[in-house]
Amino acid sequence: MLDEIDAVDWASIPGPPNWYDPDRAVRGLHDLAEATNLVQAAGAGSCLANGGIVHGHSAAVFPAAVVAAPLLLDIAQQGHPRARDTALGLLDEALSCYPHAGYTRVVAADGTAVPICCAIAHHLRARTDFLVGLGKRGRSLPADAGTHWRFEIRECVADGGDTAAFGILAGCLPGGVHAAEMHLAGAITVLSELTLEYPPEEGSHEACLRVIARDPGELPPGALLFPAECGDRVH
Repeated sequence: MLDEIDAVDWASIPGPPNWYDPDRAVRGLHDLAEATNLVQAAGAGSCLANGGIVHGHSAAVFPAAVVAAPLLLDIAQQGHPRARDTALGLLDEALSCYPHAGYTRVVAADGTAVPICCAIAHHLRARTDFLVGLGKRGRSLPADAGTHWRFEIRECVADGGDTAAFGILAGCLPGGVHAAEMHLAGAITVLSELTLEYPPEEGSHEACLRVIARDPGELPPGALLFPAECGDRVH
């Protein structure tokens, strides 16, 4: 695990000057991975929470938190129980804190500029089975991640003056009318009104959204939708 931490060029990850400290990110993750008691875990957590991946006192999160998220999940799975508790607390804090202006997104492998909270939520959803197995505290993380939903458009058809968009839903899109960001080929388009037409059936992620007052040609297959409110989060 230490090799995986060291393989990251933490200094190259953008972050607000005088707030983000890449040395704290490296040192905190190293110490947390090796922690074997409460004092060691608390010290590592303090390092990460005071400039490493978040700044807890001001409730700010940095892009480095997205890179650290799978490493923290590894520590939670493989490390000491005290390290696990600290890692889970940091993940919860990173998901709920707000980023500084100019440092609100991370670029995914496909070039999509994803809001930090949605990127962290993606990592949490990937470990849902593990987290749920930890009991109440573990279950709260994927539940909170669910609000940072993501929808991949697979097919669209006209439905009156609206469009029915069929695709794959990750997370939980609540009832009501919502605004969303549509990401495609590096461009972001705001869809001002959409609703969940048909939720996924149990054991499936296939769903249908109604995108109000939009033509199917405006919603290409492969486009990704994220909550517009996540893109607006700023410290």
